[in-house]
Amino acid sequence: MIKNNSMGWKALLLSIPFYLMAGCSPAPQESKPLMTEESTTKDKMVVYQMMTRLFGNQKTANVPWGTLEENGVGKFADINSKALTELKALGITHVWYTGAIEHAVLTDYTAFGIPLDDADVVKGRAGSPYAIKDYYDVNPDLATEVPNRMAEFEALVKRTHDVGLKVLIDFVPNHVSRGYSSDAKPAGVEDFGAGDNTDVFFDNQNNFYYLPGEAFQVPEGYQSLGEHNFPTKDGKFTEMPAKVTGNDKVSASPDINDWFETVKLNYGVNLRTGEKAFEPVPDTWVKMRDILSYWLSKGVDGFRCDMAEMVPAEFWGWAIPQIKEQNPAVVFIAEIYNPAAYGTYIDTARFDYLYDKVQLYDTLRHIVEGHGEVANIPGVMEALKPVDDHMLRFLENHDEQRIASPDFAGDPMKAWPAMVLSATIGNGPVMIYFGQEVGEPGAGEEGFGAEDGRTTIFDYWGVPEHQKWLNGGAFDGGLLSGEQKALRKHYQTLLNLVNQSPVFAQGSYRDLLALQQDFPDDVYAFLRETESEAWLVVANFGAERKEAVKIQLPEMPFGEKGNSELFVDRLAFGVQRPLDLTDNRILISIDAYKGLIIQLR
Repeated sequence: MIKNNSMGWKALLLSIPFYLMAGCSPAPQESKPLMTEESTTKDKMVVYQMMTRLFGNQKTANVPWGTLEENGVGKFADINSKALTELKALGITHVWYTGAIEHAVLTDYTAFGIPLDDADVVKGRAGSPYAIKDYYDVNPDLATEVPNRMAEFEALVKRTHDVGLKVLIDFVPNHVSRGYSSDAKPAGVEDFGAGDNTDVFFDNQNNFYYLPGEAFQVPEGYQSLGEHNFPTKDGKFTEMPAKVTGNDKVSASPDINDWFETVKLNYGVNLRTGEKAFEPVPDTWVKMRDILSYWLSKGVDGFRCDMAEMVPAEFWGWAIPQIKEQNPAVVFIAEIYNPAAYGTYIDTARFDYLYDKVQLYDTLRHIVEGHGEVANIPGVMEALKPVDDHMLRFLENHDEQRIASPDFAGDPMKAWPAMVLSATIGNGPVMIYFGQEVGEPGAGEEGFGAEDGRTTIFDYWGVPEHQKWLNGGAFDGGLLSGEQKALRKHYQTLLNLVNQSPVFAQGSYRDLLALQQDFPDDVYAFLRETESEAWLVVANFGAERKEAVKIQLPEMPFGEKGNSELFVDRLAFGVQRPLDLTDNRILISIDAYKGLIIQLR
């Protein structure tokens, strides 16, 4: 989340408490470590995150603060079998459909029985995908025929599965939009807050936190839609008593930089005292578990869980095993930024994978930007060693600035060695963001998104470089430049290599920097190994070609020492490189901003 700016369960059965259907107790379950033998035999996940409303949009007007009619919007139907087949060919295994669940928007759908949202608590015309309006519905923006929106989503899930890909969606557990109200919930499901005691700040059976006697105030200075008007824009929003804001702001008057468009959900932790009250099981726990079960029934294969660490680990440890009883293969990914909590969110909360943002991503970004040291990588990997198989790596997502933007590298190839390293250094998933593979820079003042080096998640917009690959719906890259086609080919080679070579999902990592003498300070080398294989990865973060780099290897059974043999660089489309293996040393040359992956045995 940006801080600033079908498994056979019938819908009818959802009205029955989940634990009665599953035959299990509602009490919190004992946690068990996830580091099992099974985890070492998994294939490597390669995730493609798309901003679903932007992916298939072909309009190019890009009017700042533009309406849906002006700037257009992508639909579920745009993501057709051809598009999905091309993603499969790129090396993708999982598609993360960001923004699929219904959230607050400033487009009028009242003709379809959907209430109009209040502009004073919505960010951007298209709204934040993390201000959920109805957990049991999908975004009407994405439907070709609004009344059939859920059927269209289900058809997308089937198309995705039919080409051999799996489906991830967002699960937003920490907060909802200020105007949350479900009109699509199954029979027997009670809405959030419907049974709350609003006379108290905290009750473990309340879904929200309340500030009795205080009315919510729209943040001072917030100008919804800039200078543009909307029927519900008047600087006011009625909420009495006020609820606590999504980023734990205990105030009826949140600041303009707070997540004021959202309200915090109550999982049984008193925000004022820190006291945990998990007996009886909080009502929010039950509601949220049943929502996960609902989306599993739609054929969803996994959940990227927004701001997972703002929700107590005890809830996850209770809910995730119950969902995995329905489908043991379902995947849970935690957005988390606190390395001290990684162990807890794996062993207690039971997540499969965690974001590796503040350690490897930040380290690599600093190197690419010229103010970080390659020598810092081994220390980061040593710190991550106990949890490394569970770390998801990326260089872009909707929160982070685009590689090609001037705010990051300014040139997509400058970060290529970091991409090679991110994809190969660990057994966990690797993720790319739509348009990354063609050097999309995220340029333009879209509206609420502003000019910030990101592709907006708040506005209706066309994504220019991605649209060149889209090519009017042909999904063939027909409008890409030669450089862009080459970049996408690099991604295709790398991503297919890592998802088809077991060493990158099951092997071990061995740093080689400690063995080197007189080694370039902008080059990093490491091994990925199994009992039967050894692969050498070398990344040159420098702006100059490195000639005759000597790399000392550990003692390994390469064959007879002293022989000069030819090895294939798997990233250079079969280029053979002579490597002198005398005394377990090899001599290589590597171009600026390039990576080599060489199978040694």
